[in-house]
Amino acid sequence: MSFIFQQLAIADVVLVETSAFADERGQFWEAYKRSAFVASGIAYTFVQDNFCRSVRGVLRGLHFQKSAAAQGKLVFTVRGEVFDVAVDIRRGSPTFGRHVNVNLSEQNRRALYIPPGFAHGYCVLSDEAIVGYKTTAEYAPDLDRGIVWNDPTLKIPWPIRHPILSGKDQRLPRLTEAEIDFVFQAGSKP
Repeated sequence: MSFIFQQLAIADVVLVETSAFADERGQFWEAYKRSAFVASGIAYTFVQDNFCRSVRGVLRGLHFQKSAAAQGKLVFTVRGEVFDVAVDIRRGSPTFGRHVNVNLSEQNRRALYIPPGFAHGYCVLSDEAIVGYKTTAEYAPDLDRGIVWNDPTLKIPWPIRHPILSGKDQRLPRLTEAEIDFVFQAGSKP
């Protein structure tokens, strides 16, 4: 088993690919191995695992927690396929307000590492999807914030026009009005 770590257009966001072992019983692959992640420069400790089941057309996000409980995330899909997005919300960053997006699926076994200082969201492309993600900080409801999914300044090419949204996600502010307290620090490492 091995991992391939690929820096994306926003260098702090990392696409992680893994190999699988397949036989007549099915497949086996490693989603996370601390030693491999540390060797690649991702040395955060993950403290909470989450799983979310959603149906086609559901869009979740764009979510983040304020810096006092900032979460890095390792996001992967156990079933189905999602269009996954990370938006840089670190003030002063040369990529502030820009995003990266990738498709994560059970077939491609990709994961996306999103460091603290990014908003995260995804929409479901398959009939059903089960998304798992490891976080570097526990959920803190009082510090939970977000940005509306269709903020025109973000220019995210969502593959859906009329998503199924939670009431909370429908009321999220635009980037310019969001409670963002992240500041970019040149030379920082995820």
